[in-house]
Amino acid sequence: MSDLSAAPVTVKFPHRSRRGILLGLSLPQVVLVALALALLLVTLVATGLLGAFVLTPLWAAVAALLTVRRNGRTLVDWAPIVARYAQRRHGGQTLWLARPVTRPRQDGLLHLPGSAASLRVVTPGDSANGAAAVHDPHYQTLTAVARVTSRAFALLDPATQNHNVSGWGRALAGIARTGHVAAVQVLERTVPDSGDTLARHWTQYGHAHVPVAGQIYSELVTSAGPAAAPHETYLAISLDLKAARRLVNQAGGGLPGAFTVLQQTTAAVAQAVRNVGLMVTGWLNAREIAAAVRTAYDPAALGALQQWSPTGRAEADPAAAGPVVQVEEYDRLATDTARHTTYWVENWPRTEVGAGFLHGVMFTASVRRSLSLVYVPQTLESALRDIQRRKAAILADASERARRGQVDNEEDSVEYADVKQRERQLIAGHADVALTGLVTITADTDAALDAACTQIETAAVAAGVDLRRLYYQQPDAFALAALPLARTAL
Repeated sequence: MSDLSAAPVTVKFPHRSRRGILLGLSLPQVVLVALALALLLVTLVATGLLGAFVLTPLWAAVAALLTVRRNGRTLVDWAPIVARYAQRRHGGQTLWLARPVTRPRQDGLLHLPGSAASLRVVTPGDSANGAAAVHDPHYQTLTAVARVTSRAFALLDPATQNHNVSGWGRALAGIARTGHVAAVQVLERTVPDSGDTLARHWTQYGHAHVPVAGQIYSELVTSAGPAAAPHETYLAISLDLKAARRLVNQAGGGLPGAFTVLQQTTAAVAQAVRNVGLMVTGWLNAREIAAAVRTAYDPAALGALQQWSPTGRAEADPAAAGPVVQVEEYDRLATDTARHTTYWVENWPRTEVGAGFLHGVMFTASVRRSLSLVYVPQTLESALRDIQRRKAAILADASERARRGQVDNEEDSVEYADVKQRERQLIAGHADVALTGLVTITADTDAALDAACTQIETAAVAAGVDLRRLYYQQPDAFALAALPLARTAL
């Protein structure tokens, strides 16, 4: 029997380092400083102090680029991001249109815009349930996607919550220790519902002929179904084909061997998540993966995809998975029937909070959104090397401040304590994963999108989460946040 008096589990996240690669400077800042110093040296040699004085406006501009901050970044850090956006805009790449072609299409190609253009859905010939996977030839990964359900976490007793949270940590640790999993993505999203699933259930199991009650239920299903906003949860497991090359070769090599290794991995993952209160209801086939992608770009298509499907689950042709039109703006993305904006979780709560701290963000009324948690396993060697680099950088900065007679920085003390705690956990045998959180807000119009963003930002503040809108990076950010493909490159 569960102990109802058990205290709810709390979580606390480490401080996110803002430390640069050299003396607190980021790579663009280091490059700019080096160029400015080189120019100053050449100027002094060629023209003396007078020439350097003439270039005073240039030195002032360099200082502004290094010190003026906008949305958490200095101007020089924004420069490469804005430059890439300007290049796409100048080249006409901010507008993407699906063009009909007469030549034969590559089987399973998803036809997505941007960096996801080469993704292909493949199905092994011996798959008993038709489960498929997404092959990325550039990053050499093979990704399987599962539909997941669970009981409402907020309604569980504290002992069960504690068990599920610690069990999920053990499941992630087991995945990380395999050495061949590139990433794990948990995607939870809300979608508009046409009511087709509810209507099918009522048609199959209901008793419309019952006097009074049958008529009332029929009217309720007709009116309430389209107004619903169901939640969907997907679990995506990405296999690193390079890291798993030995296992793939042992299984026969090529994509068939990779599928064998992936199926072994997904079976182990399904068992692990089952022990923490999650239920894998099925691994998606090619048409279901295409439908999950399609409805992310075009939420209004969900009703039609459900109605056309004989099973009632949304299915789509992989060739039609992408949007018909995509328009990139600096702070949002327009695709078919929706507008989207993607945020990055810059900071997680740094004080003790309950494990359900994201409840307010996930259940904000009348807001359609996708929340993605992407876990990238780190090897023990790379994690320890990263810890040593961070410790050396913190101590070097502290030594430099002491040499200059500056006061200690409390932020460095907190960061050093977090790094030491991480090192102790690794030595104790815990696995290390890098966590990235992304939130995509979706609405039908720009005005509705702005209102929804305000609601989510307010809910995030209440949850102790710092969100940063990914300006000039919306297409790639949307592909990472809203598509259940376990991709990590932004």
